Amino acid sequence: MQDVANIHKLSNDEVYAALKTSPQGLSAEEAARRLEEYGPNEIRKIKGVPLWKKLISHFTHFFAILLWIGGILSFVADQAALGYAIIAVIFINAIFTFIQEYKAEKATEALKKLLPPMATVIRDGTEQEIEAAGLVPGDLMILREGDHISADARLISSAELRTNNSALTGESEPVRRNAYPVLEEDLSLSDLLNLVFTGTNVTIGTGRAVAYATGMNTEFGKIAAMTQSVEDEESPIQLQMKRITKFVAILAVSLGILFFLLGQYVVKLPFTDNLIFAIGIIVANVPEGLLPTVTLALAMATQRMARRNALVKKLSSVETLGSTTVICTDKTGTLTQNEMTVRSLWLPWMEVSVSGVGYAPEGEFLSGGNGNGKKGKQKKLSREEMERLEPALKAAVLCNSSRLVEGEEKGTYKIIGDPTEGALLVMGSKGGVEPGEAAERIKRLAEIPFDSSRKMMSVVCEEEGERVAYCKGAPNVVLERCSHILTREGIRELGPEDSDRIKGVNDRYARSALRVLALATRVMPAGITSYGIENTESDLTFLGLAAMMDPPRPEVEEAIDKCRTAGIRVIMITGDYGLTAESIARRIGLVGGQPRIITGIDLEGMSDEELAAHLGGEEVLFARVAPEHKMRIAQVLKGMGEVVAMTGDGVNDAPALKAADIGVAMGVTGTDVAREAAEMILVDDNFASIVAAVEEGRAIFDNIRKFITYILASNIPEIVPFILFVMFNIPLPLTIIQILAVDLGTDLLPALALGTEKPEPGIMTRPPRSREEKLLNVRVLLRAYGFLGPLEALVCMLGYLYMFNWRWGEELRAYAEANPLVYAKATTMSLTGIMMTQIGNGFACRTNVESVFKVGLLKNRLYLLGIATEVSLQVLIVYVPFLNRAFETAPIAWSDWLFLVPFIPICMVADEIRKLILRTYLRRRKKGREG
Repeated sequence: MQDVANIHKLSNDEVYAALKTSPQGLSAEEAARRLEEYGPNEIRKIKGVPLWKKLISHFTHFFAILLWIGGILSFVADQAALGYAIIAVIFINAIFTFIQEYKAEKATEALKKLLPPMATVIRDGTEQEIEAAGLVPGDLMILREGDHISADARLISSAELRTNNSALTGESEPVRRNAYPVLEEDLSLSDLLNLVFTGTNVTIGTGRAVAYATGMNTEFGKIAAMTQSVEDEESPIQLQMKRITKFVAILAVSLGILFFLLGQYVVKLPFTDNLIFAIGIIVANVPEGLLPTVTLALAMATQRMARRNALVKKLSSVETLGSTTVICTDKTGTLTQNEMTVRSLWLPWMEVSVSGVGYAPEGEFLSGGNGNGKKGKQKKLSREEMERLEPALKAAVLCNSSRLVEGEEKGTYKIIGDPTEGALLVMGSKGGVEPGEAAERIKRLAEIPFDSSRKMMSVVCEEEGERVAYCKGAPNVVLERCSHILTREGIRELGPEDSDRIKGVNDRYARSALRVLALATRVMPAGITSYGIENTESDLTFLGLAAMMDPPRPEVEEAIDKCRTAGIRVIMITGDYGLTAESIARRIGLVGGQPRIITGIDLEGMSDEELAAHLGGEEVLFARVAPEHKMRIAQVLKGMGEVVAMTGDGVNDAPALKAADIGVAMGVTGTDVAREAAEMILVDDNFASIVAAVEEGRAIFDNIRKFITYILASNIPEIVPFILFVMFNIPLPLTIIQILAVDLGTDLLPALALGTEKPEPGIMTRPPRSREEKLLNVRVLLRAYGFLGPLEALVCMLGYLYMFNWRWGEELRAYAEANPLVYAKATTMSLTGIMMTQIGNGFACRTNVESVFKVGLLKNRLYLLGIATEVSLQVLIVYVPFLNRAFETAPIAWSDWLFLVPFIPICMVADEIRKLILRTYLRRRKKGREG
């Protein structure tokens, strides 16, 4: 076959020749041969990473390897119980994380689902229905209203054919298609009106088309390949956790080796004791509960976001959204309601505003203009004024091929057919001209369908003994065919000043990006029995102009304002025209000055450096773009250091959703492909829900830092006993298994509770966090290791020495060896001291700068539950016999608890003093800058 790159330029005969077919279609034998040559009409999946490999990766990351080494060394040191405990930690971490993040990549499967199962073709000269997978290039396809299109094809014939290309282009308005050759150059695929594409569907009309591409060679297939070729990148939180893991691991191993050498060559400890000591240092420094706590906190954040209509598929995406600096958003259905609505009806004697949005026939006609665009105080039209609207409303309803029907949910409506015609039906219904009643009462005799060359449509109806033509179309075209005009006084001849005034109104509407249709009528002369263009669309009476638009969502303007306050830039990327995009952008406050409008054709002529310059230096809107353009924009923005969120709902958006740092798909109008390619889905298709998700994302970063501080602070009282054990030859104040009891037992729920803290005041008024800002920075380390941790270590050792009646050194060791029960009680006091001080530490970590009393000391109910659980676990560990054996503890007297209770608030009080000093410093610095 010949090259089909220019298939749109060929005549019908040349199309048949190029694809080696005919009006009788392919023969069965030739179709079978081509199926063997080109393969099935399917989306092939590129092999991904097997699930077993994903599971194994959770056992082999840096933290896991470190724990494996600790477990093996435990067995070498004849500490089997400890070894099994560490291995259990590894398995719990790995399996839990794997289950939480188990979301298989299904984008290609979703694409397959969009491919229709059956197709109608002509083969061997007869009409046949075959499986869509059996379509081959050269097949002659028959297209009818409601059909899904199964291959990319060139139209051979069409009758009022319109296709909905939203799954491919993202724009929902049905597009008229024809079979004429297209000779213009530099047109995008969506502008080639003689082509139809896989994954789209026929809304109205019929046609025949010759398939020229199937399977992965279709535009649909190319998008699938692009989507699959985009590699997943690690999110900021994943990179941060890797850094923390490496830092903690290097610190733990370094300290373990250092103290092993000190024990071996300075203190001269027995090898087994020394090895246990080194393992203890390593285990004490490794926050075993960190990974499951982070995973749990992210999972709980996804649940909170779900309650705010944002479903997160990938846990790490929660925090990514919080660090977003740029949101790239589609227009139709995302910023707008995807329901064309008549906003104004201009009549020669007045301009009428039409209230209500969407397809619900609810609204009023309000006066307030004199027909020259000058608005006054609006008021509802009187009955007499409404009667004068009837000719224009009848024209809008009767010259119409669409239907307004009730939706599945009560009180909802939808359009079957063209949304523009649907908007006219809704306007008529609002004005009392019900489409159904009009159709029953008034008989349609003839229709002259819309034609792209004429740019108008006409019908002839029989009404009360008269035959009346109603017309609608492009204002300039209809106006040329009018000889009269309907005014307040009645019908009179159309003068030059009338034409100028009508053209001026049309231009005014066009500048506001309103779609304008002119309405006209004519009483047909008696004796005419056939109705054609010449005898119907002439000598018309001009009735008025209907101006319509797809209205913005009412909450979008506020959402964009919040994004601006939060330092997040919003960029519109649409397949619609630039003027329409600019108008919507102005209405919602997205742009203020004169934005640069960049089209898909402009993008193709730009280098990445030029595109980056436009993105970085001015207000910019993207219009008439193709899928690869959206992906390129995302990649260039990421190259500029931005954290990019990309919203979308169509198949065309899938590659860009994958390429962005976080893809945000629409849940209601979005295609399966977009939803599967995205990391987050907006359940209500509401752009405003993104703002709530951003707030949660920012909060989760702060919260992760809070519980990291909480967890790391307990490392110091876990390490100090081992240091004192080596330096002063005292019995080990805390055993390794007791360390695990803290890290994976008593600490877990309180740490998780810190991950549920509500966003602190002002979180959405600060700029996005830098990608380079570290989760574990010097301030966090100093607060945990240098301030809170040492306070806990002090209480831990006080409890230990209290049980020995303040003995020290050799006397302490001798007493412990002679009284093993007292020694077990002493280690129990150390463990209980850590638990007690962690209660105050948790309260301290709830805020970073603000006083915990200001945000509400008892507001976090989950943390209060965590405290209750922590204390309950500790009581069980202290008093249940089999747990005594497992954790090497012994029951202590209730009076011993009373010794530790006063130390509970020590961390909180000390940190409140620190926060007060810090707030005072920040206020003085702010005053100094203002002065």
